[in-house]
Amino acid sequence: MSKPVDVGSLKVGQYVIIDGEPCRIVEFEKSKPGKHGSAKARIVGISAFTGQKKNLISPVDARTEVPLIDKRTGQIISVSGDVVQLMDMENYQTFETPMPEDAELKASLSAGVEVEYWSVLGRNMIVRRKG
Repeated sequence: MSKPVDVGSLKVGQYVIIDGEPCRIVEFEKSKPGKHGSAKARIVGISAFTGQKKNLISPVDARTEVPLIDKRTGQIISVSGDVVQLMDMENYQTFETPMPEDAELKASLSAGVEVEYWSVLGRNMIVRRKG
């Protein structure tokens, strides 16, 4: 799920959808309006799932989509290769998610550990270990 916002109201550190991918904004620049055009915004974001750099150039008064991030708690049931099987702590639903890229976080994951995971646009990612 996402919601529309004005491009001019975005700030560094927020999330925005660029090319269908949720991205954290790392650079944000506004240009002045010209004689025949409106002010433009240049946004550089890093994808939350792949780590790729993505660019968005748009008029400041245009609208763009911002993802709604659902932050939840889950317990690891099993770890097999690059896949982690999680159980949500509220509704006890089980699902699989890819292993996080962070080496320190990856080393601390094992069965029975509680983690915080984000559900964004129908995809899940483990963010940190709890406790």
